[in-house]
Amino acid sequence: MDKPLPDFFNDRAVIDDPADYFGRIRAICPVQREPYQGAYMVTGYDELTELLNRKDEGISSCLSVLGPIPPLPFEPHGDDIGAQLDEVRDRLPWSAHLVCFDGARHAEHRTLITSLLTYRRIRQNEQYLRSLADRLIDGFASEGQCNVVVRYAHATTTFAISDFMGIPESDRAVLLEAIGAPPSQIEGDAQAKVGPDPLAALKDLFDGYLRERLERPRDDLLTELVQSKFRNGEDVPFETLSNLARFLFGAGQDTTSHLISMAVRILAEDSDLQERLRVEPARIGDFIEEVLRFDPPVKAAYRLAVRDTELAGIPLPAGSVMTACLSAANRDPRRFENPDAFDIDRAGLRDHIAFSRGLHACPGAPLGRMEAGIAIERLLARTKRLELDETRHGPPESRHFRFVPTYTFRSLVDLHIKFEMA
Repeated sequence: MDKPLPDFFNDRAVIDDPADYFGRIRAICPVQREPYQGAYMVTGYDELTELLNRKDEGISSCLSVLGPIPPLPFEPHGDDIGAQLDEVRDRLPWSAHLVCFDGARHAEHRTLITSLLTYRRIRQNEQYLRSLADRLIDGFASEGQCNVVVRYAHATTTFAISDFMGIPESDRAVLLEAIGAPPSQIEGDAQAKVGPDPLAALKDLFDGYLRERLERPRDDLLTELVQSKFRNGEDVPFETLSNLARFLFGAGQDTTSHLISMAVRILAEDSDLQERLRVEPARIGDFIEEVLRFDPPVKAAYRLAVRDTELAGIPLPAGSVMTACLSAANRDPRRFENPDAFDIDRAGLRDHIAFSRGLHACPGAPLGRMEAGIAIERLLARTKRLELDETRHGPPESRHFRFVPTYTFRSLVDLHIKFEMA
């Protein structure tokens, strides 16, 4: 008899290595209700694509970050829980932020963000990113070793989004310390786990930036944000601007930091791939795409059935929580040949769902790709050898890594490497 499935939301072994869990539950059914929280795990590529591309009001993103924990603050009744949801929506986790908005509210706020993240603005940041990467590498080059998560990945993305937004250089080191690691979803501060605004600690600082731009506009993204208007020409309330600024900052550094760390981990265990990319730096973009497919920074997002509905022919009663398992879909063997192998030469490298799909697809994906690509390109260009520190992570036959205890994100606590400079 097969051993029972572990609890995706609370089992530390699943957090450390989710691939086995996703494979097992997908083999049962690509839309399968798990027994612990009662959430429907959507693990198939086609089924997940169908869910993420849904545009009807019967599916809500109100639980997008934390899913079934904590549970809804009411007992769902009937075939439509829209009225019940409206009464409590502002109290739900992350409810102050774009990622949990629906419908017209989501569309008008997302437009404010996408209008700022233009191709021109992103490309203007490229030279800064290259100089930043070199400056960070200079800081640990003479040591022959470093903790990549803290000294390179986290620092790169925090300084990069700060520069992109126009945050003063004098504040960037403070923000690097303040943003810290992503909050645990299994243990730790309750506000970070379940509060409507987990970014509240940054509010005073960012409100100050915005008020300063209102009085003295500059040529930066924060100024463009405070000068934004809704599509109908109405002014954007200051609290909305505050929430968007903090969300853009938090989202702009968090997941890309995880991506860079995972990319370095994969490279440090494959000397042949390192050398290939040093010889063929034009393939680094393909490498980043395969990292996104193979072990992406976001394992899952969540949806709520507001009305009785179905997915892939499976009935979902109103009140059902669906776990959109991005990592699982990216290894669906019905879509990807030999999905557990890391292969930058595979067909359809951008067919993964690491940045989600549909109305809630990540608007910062182009910036994240560029930041990660430049970080890896400069690290490979400046070194001639990278390897994991076996005193920290063990020998190849028994590697061990620490991950932040979160069921939504895939976040290394630390990654210690040794290197030889070129």
